[in-house]
Amino acid sequence: MSFGLKRDIESHAPQVQPAEKPRTSEASAAIARLSRDIEVRREPAPAAAAVSETMIRSEAFRVIRTGVFSSMNVSAAVLKTREEVREGIEQIVADIVERERMNFTLAEQMLMVDELLNDMFGVGPIEPLLADDTVTDILVNGPDQVYVERHGRLELTPLQFRDNAHVVNVAQRIAAAIGRRVDESSPMVDARLADGSRVNVVLPPLAIHGACIAIRKFSKRNITLARMAQQGNMSAEMARVLKIAATSRLNILISGGTGSGKTTLLNAMSHFIDERERVITIEDAAELQLQQPHVVSLETRPDNTEGTGGVDQRDLVRNALRMRPDRIILGETRGAEAFDVLQAMNTGHDGSMTTIHANTPRDAIARLESMVMMANGNLPLASIRRQIASAVHMIVQVERMRDGVRRITRVSEIAGMEGDIVTTQDLFVFRYDTTSYNDEVKGTFDCSAIRPVFAGRAAYYGLEDALMEAIKV
Repeated sequence: MSFGLKRDIESHAPQVQPAEKPRTSEASAAIARLSRDIEVRREPAPAAAAVSETMIRSEAFRVIRTGVFSSMNVSAAVLKTREEVREGIEQIVADIVERERMNFTLAEQMLMVDELLNDMFGVGPIEPLLADDTVTDILVNGPDQVYVERHGRLELTPLQFRDNAHVVNVAQRIAAAIGRRVDESSPMVDARLADGSRVNVVLPPLAIHGACIAIRKFSKRNITLARMAQQGNMSAEMARVLKIAATSRLNILISGGTGSGKTTLLNAMSHFIDERERVITIEDAAELQLQQPHVVSLETRPDNTEGTGGVDQRDLVRNALRMRPDRIILGETRGAEAFDVLQAMNTGHDGSMTTIHANTPRDAIARLESMVMMANGNLPLASIRRQIASAVHMIVQVERMRDGVRRITRVSEIAGMEGDIVTTQDLFVFRYDTTSYNDEVKGTFDCSAIRPVFAGRAAYYGLEDALMEAIKV
């Protein structure tokens, strides 16, 4: 593959220095010494990641990188596939190594090629983490610190960026891919990768120690309630009741803290939505993975540079009501849109679902009350509570516990009103063993054996007997 000599390194390419003039013998000697240092450090052979991080911050790699990008038309290259570009970059790297008499092995040259391709097509040095199925979160805290979450626990990786400008460049490329911008004038953004992974970016001066990128990875596995029961996230009886609740078109609120698995559970429950139903999803950054054929996905839009043109979740919920939805699924309720969600649930859009940040089902109700009051402060509290009691049928509480495992700790249904108080009853509760304190949390998923209030609704769908068997009434 041939490349033009046009020096076209615009926003598509990482920021690089202009191509250098032929180096003096002193510079060449310095590069040779750096190359030999890397060769020496191979005994004993370090991990590939460690070698990669040694090289990407070395003067030798900077020279190779500058030479590659000055010898190719990057704007044209990024329109090709990764594999189409690889062959040309491999040849350029080999030529530079031979010309400068650098002491790099073929394996190390391939690592350099991968780094250059990651800069052009991926997310830089953290690209391998996106392919690692054991990683659920990637947390970049400036150029020198990259953490990942594996099995619910944080780990520091040896991966590093070249400098803060490298982190900013990757963040801007992620945001630009979905039509959003992040810079000094707009230093925060929510975005997503091509595979659906959710990304949050905060740039200096808000981030004091360098640009921060937080990636919540898109799960490649199709998580189901049955699989979650096998993993110990819930009991088999819980899974059956949640399946019946989704099939019976209950309005469900999934409550929990950050990173507790609310969206994963919402995805798993959505598998039981009838394929004949029209579903509309509303999110800030689209990450829901619904499998139904008739799904309309809506995404919010931030204000433009003039401070206008923004579309928030409340606008989308109101518009969704005019789109003939059977169900409305809101990725997260956290503001004034709560009022419109309750209105939708109360006007025939049964089976709607959403998530909310709260520590208990009672807290979820209190937060919902507060958010409705944000939208309409003239409504009396008693009226708001009656709307909640009428609209929401079930609250599922999820929690990420100290052993890193996400568990459903409580399945509660709203039973109605007693005076001005919304009453609830627990169908399932996770009770941990207080006598066993170690790395693994032990406990049992206890069933209350209470007849659910929605049993009549389950009977309408022919599921009452299955519900009674699961509840063990």
